[in-house]
Amino acid sequence: MTSLAGKVALVTGGGRGIGAGIAERLAADGADVAITYNTGAERAHAVAGKISGTGRRSLAIAAPATDAEAVANAVQRTVDEFGRLDVLVNNAGIFPFGTIDELTLDQFDETVTVNVRAAFVAVRAAIAHLPEDGRIINIGSNLAERVPGPGLSLYSLSKSALIGFTKGLARDLGPRGITANVVHPGSTDTEMNPADGAGAEAQRTLTALGRYSTPADIAATVAHLAGESGRSITGTSITVDGGANA
Repeated sequence: MTSLAGKVALVTGGGRGIGAGIAERLAADGADVAITYNTGAERAHAVAGKISGTGRRSLAIAAPATDAEAVANAVQRTVDEFGRLDVLVNNAGIFPFGTIDELTLDQFDETVTVNVRAAFVAVRAAIAHLPEDGRIINIGSNLAERVPGPGLSLYSLSKSALIGFTKGLARDLGPRGITANVVHPGSTDTEMNPADGAGAEAQRTLTALGRYSTPADIAATVAHLAGESGRSITGTSITVDGGANA
């Protein structure tokens, strides 16, 4: 029996990149997986189709992270479709770049809405359904812990907020046996930050291993936390960044 057999997971922003890698890994470990997406419906449905092709059930749900009602409805639709919810992965996010004098209030509001409020909304909706051994896994960033250059203040602010939120969740939900953790990816080879893109070499030089991570690397840590092996890990952050923050 695979480690997540009989479980149901919801991965927000699961239509591409790290989110798609997480969704596919959880399915490979035996879970039925719903994903949300904002744009890129074709890619999201392709990810869901790939999961379904392995024999697991899957569902792609249009739910922009800026729309609190849509996010909450995605949780409910997952439960309605699959009958339960065991694992919530808050992965959806945006990456604003600019120094403090360049950033606008609109950018602040959008970033906090997508990167922080959407996670809060999803957790609020999910806790009515999560069982005693439920899992909440928030996807942060190694830039929440260390800022190696200018232009990252707003993004780092939003991802740092997830640390405090997750620690509080661990205390709030621990009596119910529900764990809450943050996984902090570093430079990861995705469409948003390709390993052969502009600035990639500079990012590589910051790492101890001298290379980008892959979505599968991040997904492996998420799967560990989601499974039975993660039952005593809660309220903490795990950084998967090739040693960039070492």
